[in-house]
Amino acid sequence: MATIDAQELRESIGRFRVLIVGRANAGKTTILQKVCNTTDQPEVYDAKGNKIDAGVVEASIKRGNHDITNEMVFKSNSGFVFHDSCGFEAGSEEEFESMKRFISERVHATKLEERIHAIWYCIPMDECCRTFQRSEEKFFLECDTGHVPVITVFTKFEALRPVAYGEIKKEIKGVSAEERSERIAQRVEELFTKTGVCDRLCDPENRTRPKFHVRLENMNKPNTNCNTLLERTTFALDNDELRLCLVSTQQSNLELCIKCAVVTLVDRAHQQSVLRQVDYEVNQYAIAKWFAHLQVRRGFIQSNNTLVMVLINGSQCLDCL
Repeated sequence: MATIDAQELRESIGRFRVLIVGRANAGKTTILQKVCNTTDQPEVYDAKGNKIDAGVVEASIKRGNHDITNEMVFKSNSGFVFHDSCGFEAGSEEEFESMKRFISERVHATKLEERIHAIWYCIPMDECCRTFQRSEEKFFLECDTGHVPVITVFTKFEALRPVAYGEIKKEIKGVSAEERSERIAQRVEELFTKTGVCDRLCDPENRTRPKFHVRLENMNKPNTNCNTLLERTTFALDNDELRLCLVSTQQSNLELCIKCAVVTLVDRAHQQSVLRQVDYEVNQYAIAKWFAHLQVRRGFIQSNNTLVMVLINGSQCLDCL
């Protein structure tokens, strides 16, 4: 059975390109490091592909000059290329307009490798009374992101917990640890709802509305990851090839590969049930393509009307029923 080469896929589409937007100190760099499984700083390149010294970039930012066209790439995962809005809420109207132009140009770029494929908008929750500021209002009201999905990322979500505890600590005095935890979690949800941020993000007057939102907490700890963000981004994409491109960059995220394969199989099973015919060869290809980074040594085995996929990666074997 033919396999799909991940490298060929990247060459046909290019790297997966993400614009990350949000205020300064929203935790954007930490998110990118988690996505790329590294603690290193990214290498920065200008629009012509020339590497820029990190000191020069930092100095420019401090002077209020930030070029959103600069590309950030991490050595640990060069399948991603990132662009940073770099805290435009503190900048001038000119900087905001520059971001709008960048989005418009990259959304409608003719070449696939120059397009942005997803936008992550970060909103920190460590100031829950200021979750939706003028910067958020302008972005969602004025920016045209076309078919590019926007994922809202609520960062520093753990900051709501001490606030919740402080408000109900007298009420939960003497209760069991389990009940205390449940009531604090409930109060966190109430605080989050009270901010009204989700309602404002989904306002029908907005030109852009997020496809999904993700909560991230304790991202400064070593055992945390951004798998949920990657999963939501994958399923927000309306193009199968772009999904494949994103999944192919996440070779260690086998769970995401499996979820994509299952969703594909369910969709095809529904279509084929309508047509009252089953094309096993098409189903086999549709599932295997999500595991482009694994070598298929044995294909699919049909047994009792069940597809069994056996994928070999070194000494590891995965059976997906």
